[in-house]
Amino acid sequence: MISDSSQIFFFLEVLIFASVIFMHLSEKNYSVVFLYALQSFIVTVFLFIAVVENFSWMLFFAALAAFAVKVVMAPYFFRRLILKHQLRFNVNTYLKKPLALVVVAILTALTYSHFFAPLTQLAPQNSNAILLAIAMMLTSLFLIINRQGALSQMVGVLSLENAIVSFAFLAGLEESPSSQLGIMFDIAIWVVIATVFAGMVYKQFGSLNVTAMKHLKEE
Repeated sequence: MISDSSQIFFFLEVLIFASVIFMHLSEKNYSVVFLYALQSFIVTVFLFIAVVENFSWMLFFAALAAFAVKVVMAPYFFRRLILKHQLRFNVNTYLKKPLALVVVAILTALTYSHFFAPLTQLAPQNSNAILLAIAMMLTSLFLIINRQGALSQMVGVLSLENAIVSFAFLAGLEESPSSQLGIMFDIAIWVVIATVFAGMVYKQFGSLNVTAMKHLKEE
């Protein structure tokens, strides 16, 4: 039974990790938002599994809040931002796709090196999935760094948060439902503020390319 659940968790983590890879390859903002919604849905599946294993109403509401914020609210605000400003295509990246994939491969290989091996002792039955979750953290961080578009960077931040949540679940790191609800509230507020700010930036510069703002000076 444990072996079967470990394989299922690993398969789900592979899907989440693959979504980040496709984010690096995607040229359309719609695709990036869809991939984020997909990985968020899988992360909420992890949370609902935790509810089934240790049922409590607070934990159930926390999982429900995660679904509402990550799968429904955040993608809605991002799609609204895309439609309002016609941001169908991503802006450039600092590294081209082949080099970006090389960096992703290096980060993944680093994750499976002896540097991160001690972390697998948190839950040896999920060792491969745990390492993949760490690889997702690094590749999400690289997505934030490599993208020149503010929207992709925002999605990268939320993808990094998904990676941390999946790692915590796979490693068996328990978190109180009240703190999870607080985190969901913070994410919801952050998404609203970030999309409003991005709209203001686009109105001012006509683009969400962060390189267009590198010459800003304080007056």
